[in-house]
Amino acid sequence: MTTDTLAGSRTTTTGPGLGAEMAEIGRRAREAATAFALASPEAKVAALNNAATAIRTRAGEILTANARDLGEAETQGMSAALRDRLALDPKRVEAIAAGLEAIAALPDPVGRVLAEWTRPNGLSIQRVAVPLGVIGIIYESRPNVTADAGGLALKSGNAAILRGGSESYYSSRVLVAALGEGLRAAGLPEAAIQLVPTRDRAAVGLMLAMSGVIDIIVPRGGPSLINRVQRESRIPVIAHLEGLCHTYVDGAADPEKARKIVLNAKMRRVSICGATETLLVDRAALALLPAILADLRAAGCELRSDPEVLAIEPTAVPASEEDWCTEYLDAILAVRIVDGVDGAIEHIARYGSHHTDAIITEDKATAERFVREVDSAIVLVNASTQFADGAEFGMGAEIGISTQRLPPRGPVGAEQLTTYKYVVRGNGQVRP
Repeated sequence: MTTDTLAGSRTTTTGPGLGAEMAEIGRRAREAATAFALASPEAKVAALNNAATAIRTRAGEILTANARDLGEAETQGMSAALRDRLALDPKRVEAIAAGLEAIAALPDPVGRVLAEWTRPNGLSIQRVAVPLGVIGIIYESRPNVTADAGGLALKSGNAAILRGGSESYYSSRVLVAALGEGLRAAGLPEAAIQLVPTRDRAAVGLMLAMSGVIDIIVPRGGPSLINRVQRESRIPVIAHLEGLCHTYVDGAADPEKARKIVLNAKMRRVSICGATETLLVDRAALALLPAILADLRAAGCELRSDPEVLAIEPTAVPASEEDWCTEYLDAILAVRIVDGVDGAIEHIARYGSHHTDAIITEDKATAERFVREVDSAIVLVNASTQFADGAEFGMGAEIGISTQRLPPRGPVGAEQLTTYKYVVRGNGQVRP
C-alpha cells in the first residue's frame, strides 16, 4: 500500500494486498457503525453542516481534482453527455454543499416509532426505526453521488463504504475528505464514511463477498453494473436500474403543457436517469406533434421515430427495435404513435425499466388509469420526468431510484436507509 497526500486520502496499489486492505476497511466500518448508530441527532446535524462548510472551503481543490477527472475522461473518449454527468463547476459544488445542509435539516429517521399497540395481556409493542448498519454503495461517474450517499448514510446513522466510478476518482477523494472533516469536527468516527482507495475493479468483487461486514449493497449505474451486483452479491441488494423513462401525450392533453413538459423532460439535462428517453403520442393527439417535435429539434435533439412520425417529421431517423429499449443519456429521443392510453401502458410494460413514467392529459379518469396500471417506481401526471430526484421530493437527496418491487422503492433517502426492530415492554407478563 502507498500513501497519497491529495485530500488526505490513501491510495491502494493493486495486487495481493487489496484483499487485506478491503478487510481493514470493513473492520473499521463495522466498528464505526456500532458507535455511529448511537450518535445523537445533534451530532449528526453538526457533522453534515460542518461537511458543507468544508466543501465550500475546498471548492478550488474539488474543481482542480474534477478537472483532472475530466481530462482523463476526454482522453479515454467519454461522450459529451457522460462528461456532463461528471463535470463540476462552482454552481454544482455549491449545490453539493447545500444538499448536505438540506439533509441535515430533515427529521432524524432513527428512533421513529413506526407503529405501536397494546395487547390484551398488557404488553406494549412498538416498531422502531434503526440504522441498517454498514452500507456498501457502488456507483458510476457522478461525483455528487459521493456527497449524497455519504450524507444520507450519516443522517441515517449508518457507516458507508463508497466505491465510486473510476471516472470521478479524484473528485470523490476530496469530497470524502470534506465529509471526514465534518465527522471529525462533530466528534464522530471518520471511518463511518470511507472511499475504496483504488480503481481496481477487483474491489467490487471483494465488496460483494463481504457478507459478514456489509449489511446492504446499493448499486447505482448501468445495466452491466446492476446485473453483475445482482449475480455475484452475497448481500441483499437495493437495485437502481437504468432510467428508461417515458412521457405519454394523451389525446386530452393541453397543448401548451405538452410542449413545455416534453421539452423539459428530455432536454433540461439529458444525462440524468430521470430524462425521458421515449415519447409516446396518442393517435388522437397527432395535431400536437409538429410543434412538440419542432421544439425538440430546435433544442438540438435527434429524433428516432416510427413510420407514422416519419411522415410528419421526415428529418427523423427510422427507429429500430433497440431504440425502444435504450437509455440514451444523450440528446436523442425515440418517438412512437400509440392507440390511446391502452397502447401507452402496453408499450411501457414491454420496454420500460419500472423507473419513471409520465402522462400528459386533462382527462382525470385516463390519468388515474395510467397511475394505477403503470408499474413504475415513480408515475407523474402533467409534470416532467426530470422531477425523479430525491431532493425534488423533499428528501434532501437520494442514493438512487430503486426500481425493485420490494421496499424501498423509488427515491432512496435517509428514511429508506433504516430498518426496524420491535420493542416490547411488559410488567411481569409470562406466556401461559
